[in-house]
Amino acid sequence: MRRLLLYLTQNGMEAFYRSGRRAGTTGSRRLFALGKSVLSVAAPQFHGSDLYHDLPVHPPPNPQPLSIDPSSSNLSPVDRFKDAKPFSHFLTDNFNRQHTYLRISVTERCNLRCTYCMPADGVPLSPSAQCLTTPEIVYLSELFVKEGVTKIRLTGGEPTVRKDILPLMHEIGRLRTKGLQELCLTTNGISLHGKLDAMVEAGLTGVNLSLDTLDPYQFQLMTRRKGFDAVIKSLNRILDMNRLGAGIKLKLNTVVMRGVNEREIVSFVEMGREHDIEVRFIEYMPFDGNKWSRQKMLPYKEMVEIIRQKYPNLCKVREEGKNETSKTWHVPGFMGRVGFITSMTENFCGTCNRLRITSDGNLKVCLFGNSEVSLRDLLRTKNKGEPIDWAAMKTMKQIEMDRPQVPAGNAEPLGYLDHERELLDIIGIAVKQKKARHAGMGQLENMKNRPMILIGG
Repeated sequence: MRRLLLYLTQNGMEAFYRSGRRAGTTGSRRLFALGKSVLSVAAPQFHGSDLYHDLPVHPPPNPQPLSIDPSSSNLSPVDRFKDAKPFSHFLTDNFNRQHTYLRISVTERCNLRCTYCMPADGVPLSPSAQCLTTPEIVYLSELFVKEGVTKIRLTGGEPTVRKDILPLMHEIGRLRTKGLQELCLTTNGISLHGKLDAMVEAGLTGVNLSLDTLDPYQFQLMTRRKGFDAVIKSLNRILDMNRLGAGIKLKLNTVVMRGVNEREIVSFVEMGREHDIEVRFIEYMPFDGNKWSRQKMLPYKEMVEIIRQKYPNLCKVREEGKNETSKTWHVPGFMGRVGFITSMTENFCGTCNRLRITSDGNLKVCLFGNSEVSLRDLLRTKNKGEPIDWAAMKTMKQIEMDRPQVPAGNAEPLGYLDHERELLDIIGIAVKQKKARHAGMGQLENMKNRPMILIGG
């Protein structure tokens, strides 16, 4: 306790909150409850610049760096190179793309009915027995992390409607000791605000919040549901926690459709004037049942010109990593940034490092591809085809503890259990069949694919 108080005194609340979250303690929650200032923002009408008019403006937190284990920091480059492992050949495709990012859909259910995501009459949901159980999701997550995946994003449907989403995130969060670096969530924000504290303690590092309009009435038209105020409450909650040092990487995902919400592009940009928000405008993409048309699709270059009419000094930012999906821009003087996801007009297939697992356990190597392979069925062969619960998984784990280790420097899967080897072989075959790029406009809209809600955003 004495060391805890000393750390708090010397480094401030932000650094303590950051440290407590990573350590998985409840101290961070108590401190946050003590130090937070709850934001109550009136529902905005139309303008992003008015959305946070009453919020206090704070500079971004600058916590003290956390201590690093000397045993790792004192290693020479030669020693570090000796410890380095070759990247998994199972997750490397024929174009030498290494897949370090796994997106897992944890449910097909959603509390909204967005027009670009779901047909108006809904979609037939898979029986619960056909969806992955929590032990199965955790098992597959661990398998992918062991092979080199460093980032996992939970999607849906709407992931927060899954009843055991918090225990699931805690289990996946434990994979940080095995190489997982980021645990992220894509959400519509309707019920996020009530779960956010617990998610951060579980290891949540990033949130992509879907918000396509700043007009409450347009929100209801686009989502076929009410809930705008709840989304804004979740957005404000993240901003509030970040001012206390939570370090949640926040992005807003905005699907832009011509004749629907393109008039709000500038208002979204202005949300970043005084707040560290990255708004990412997404080109409207075709999926089953969303009535895509070329006329509704607004190309990214047109979006840029719309912004430049008011902010002519909008400039492009150098990309941070080779696997970035978003072209990033910035208005000088703004805290936030603007991104464009250009899947339709300028694809980024050449640097794609993403794989997807659907809620019913199928592996998709490309969002726009219509080929899938069932990992669920193969995983369940060791359980007579039945869903794997924690008791069955415990038995599998016990066997795993007794397995022989992979000899150092051996690229072959010697020492893997039979079901692990079978899964990795199937995963490797699927990854090797990934194409150099997806089809373009004129082809995509005619290809058979799932509705977006059944893929996972």
